[in-house]
Parts: sequence; structure tokens; C-alpha cells
Amino acid sequence: MQVGHFLELYETGYRDFAAIHLNGKDLQRRILVDVNLRQADLTGTNLSRSFLTQACLVAADLSRTDLSYAKLNQANLLEANLTKACLRGAFLVRSCLVKARLSGANLAHTNLRGADLTDANLSGANLVGANLRATNLSGANLAWTNLSGVRLGGAALEKTSLQNVNLEGAFLNGVNLAGADLSGVNLKDAKLNGADLRGTNLTAACLTHATLRGADLRGANLTGARLEGAYLAQANLTGAVLNRADFNRANLEATQLSQTLIDSASFTESILPIYDRTYLYEVATGAPPWLRCSTRETLDQAQFVTHPYSLLDA
Repeated sequence: MQVGHFLELYETGYRDFAAIHLNGKDLQRRILVDVNLRQADLTGTNLSRSFLTQACLVAADLSRTDLSYAKLNQANLLEANLTKACLRGAFLVRSCLVKARLSGANLAHTNLRGADLTDANLSGANLVGANLRATNLSGANLAWTNLSGVRLGGAALEKTSLQNVNLEGAFLNGVNLAGADLSGVNLKDAKLNGADLRGTNLTAACLTHATLRGADLRGANLTGARLEGAYLAQANLTGAVLNRADFNRANLEATQLSQTLIDSASFTESILPIYDRTYLYEVATGAPPWLRCSTRETLDQAQFVTHPYSLLDA
């Protein structure tokens, strides 16, 4: 269908354009509120800055489509194909993207607050700076996704695949990641205050300068993790595996460290609670592979505090 005819029909009040072919057309800055484009072919179409509020795009083909800065709040994109589509800056609040295909898509700075992305495929997508607060990502595939600087507060992440994601500088305060596999993941400068990380696999993860105040890390595996300069005050690390972990200059005051394993870990210039001093010296074995001193010697260079003095005014 020609663009002119399509727009004429829409202006007369016609809304049902199911299975229409508009691939490669220019529809930028158009008002198409409440339009039915179910199973439409919109491959390569330019819909940038268009208004598609409450539009039906169920099973539509939007691969390589330009939807940058488009308004898609409460739109239905169930099982839509958005492979390598550009949605930079798009507004998708409370939209339905269940089982949508978004691999390789550009979702940088997109607002997806409250959206449903259950079982969606976002592998390799760019979500830098996106708003994912209260988003349902249960069962979604986020492998190799760039999530640096995203806001994930209140997001549902049950059975979400997070293999090799980039979460540098991400806001994950209070998020439930219990039992998740975050091995090797980049969480540098991330905010994980009050996060549930019980039993989480953080092997070789980068948590340099991350903030984990009050985080629950009971039984977590932090083998070989990097936590230089991290802030873990009031965190619970009971039973955690900290072998070969780097806690140099980290703040662990008022942190619970009982039953932890610290073989070949490093605590140089870190702040540690005085009540765990005896235990830590008892279990300290081995030597960090990157240092010429033992774990016990790094404890000698740590500061054991009797009270959380830096928390008094918090």
C-alpha cells in the first residue's frame, strides 16, 4: 500500500491495517495512535518520532526499523520481530514485549518502565542508560547485552540469562538476583545496595568501586572476584566463598564474615570489623597470586574497626 493512501484511510478513522506491507516507507513524525498493525511488514520503515501509543504490533516484522524517539507507551508488541531495530530514546512505558525478538537492537536511553519483556530475546542489544525500573524480564535472554548505566530497581529477573552482560555503573539497588549466574560480569561502579545476592555466582566478576551496602551475599561465590575499593558496609557475607578475591581498599565495616572461605584472598588497606578479626586470621591461608605476600600478611595491613564510624551520620 502506498503511504498516502494509508494515511488517508487512517485520517478517516480506519484503524485495522493487519498484515499490511509498508516495508521501507517513510512514516516519521506521524500520529498513528491505536492503529492495528498486527503481522504487518514494516522492515526498514522509518517511524522515528511517530506516535504509536496503544498500537497493536503483535507479530509484526519491525526488523531494522527506525523507531528512535517514537512514543510506544502501552503498545502491544507481543512476539514482534525487532531484530537490529533502532529504538534509541523511544518511550515504551507499560508496553508488552513478551517473546519479542530484540537481538542486536539499539535501545539506548529507552524508557521501558513497567514494560513486560517476559521471555524476550535481547541478546547483544544496546541498552545503555535505559530505564528498566519495574520491568518484567523473567526468562529473558540478555546475554552479551550492554546494560551500563541502566536503572533496574524493582525489575523481575527470575530465570533471566545474564551471561557476559555489561552492568558497569548500573543501578541495581534492592534487586533480587539470588542464585543468578553473574560469573565474569562487569559490575564496576554498580549500585547494589540492599540487593539479594544469596547463592549468586560472582566468580571472576568485576565489582571494583561497586556499592553493596546492606547487600545479602550469604553463600555467594566470589572466587577470583575484583572488589578493590568496593563499599560493603553492613553487607552479609556469611558462608560466602571469597577465595582469591581482591578486597584491597574495600570497606567491609559492620559486615558479617563468619564461615567465609578466604584462601589466597587479599585485604590490603581494607576496613574490616573487629569482631571477625580472630576468625579471619584463623582461616587465612595461601597467598594472592598477584602479590608477594600471604593472605595473613594482607590482613596485617588492614584496619580493624570496633564500630562503624563512617556510618554514624548515614
